[in-house]
Amino acid sequence: MKIEEEKFGMLCNGKKVKLFTLSAGDLKISMINYGATWTSLVIPSRKGGRDDVLLGYSGLDGYLSDTKFFGVTVGRFANRIGGASFSLNGKTYHLNANDNKNNLHSGWRGFDKQIWKAETYKEDDGVYVRFELESPDGDCGFPGNLKAVVSYGLTKSHELIADYHVQVDVPCPVNLTNHAYFNLAGEGKGTVLSHEVTLYSSTYVEVDDKAIPTGRLNSVKDTDFDFLTNREICCGAVEKFSGYDHCFVVDGQPGKLRNCADVYEPGSGRSMRIFTTQPGVQFYTGNFLDGSAGKQGSRYIKHSGFCLETQHFPDTPNQNEFPSCIFGPDKDYHEKTVFSFGF
Repeated sequence: MKIEEEKFGMLCNGKKVKLFTLSAGDLKISMINYGATWTSLVIPSRKGGRDDVLLGYSGLDGYLSDTKFFGVTVGRFANRIGGASFSLNGKTYHLNANDNKNNLHSGWRGFDKQIWKAETYKEDDGVYVRFELESPDGDCGFPGNLKAVVSYGLTKSHELIADYHVQVDVPCPVNLTNHAYFNLAGEGKGTVLSHEVTLYSSTYVEVDDKAIPTGRLNSVKDTDFDFLTNREICCGAVEKFSGYDHCFVVDGQPGKLRNCADVYEPGSGRSMRIFTTQPGVQFYTGNFLDGSAGKQGSRYIKHSGFCLETQHFPDTPNQNEFPSCIFGPDKDYHEKTVFSFGF
């Protein structure tokens, strides 16, 4: 196991951005403290080659101007909140309307646009980076003073661990995730439409034409959302609706670590299994990638990466029937996701 640290760049205010690289087993991941962002994940294949399987940028400038959320840690609330507002304990809170009239990933300066405190450490059979961020009362329109602690690490058994812990001093919606875009063939190596996916979800969150939940949880049976048996991404909604951008309800008990998704890329033989304590997982197929420049001259066209963002359901602050996302002084937020890789 190995931990490396180096300078990645500097902001205009003089704050340094650091790059942390962790190596364990056959995997290597790099992260920066700007946005607590995953910048690369290098994995071998059955053919003997090694590829970076994360979409992203080669330098800091790309991340500073990023609008696709490549690899960032999203908060205070990941995904969309309808009408860019919610009511809690008799008070209405107004948020940034940065997605039509809705709020997306907390607004213009969410956790993904901030410098996190960071320290590295070793524990048992793994190496980790522990990121910390303090968010003051009123930040992006949300109530309460909040402290987020996010640990990312690799283990010798080829697992990528993501552990999220939040404390806030008044009741507040909380929903953290990492917005990594994967291409198990290697970033820049075409689309992900031939990847084979299984989602352990019998229902999904129905949304309107602005991607805001209607409040209904629909069965996937006999629909384009049925990934209960392994099938290629190119089937179903990609053909009808230009792609998936939907939250799937993870079967089993929220709060318990359980399998939510499996992905296999036949060309390289790489596979990824995801386990989570979260109630849902947002399956996004890179529908809004537009050919913009990525790493090493790559161009990220539509569907050249996919996301599986473990999280609470979108618009939960306005949906009383969804599992609660309200945390506060008597209830901390603590969720965990494990990505297990094979090759």
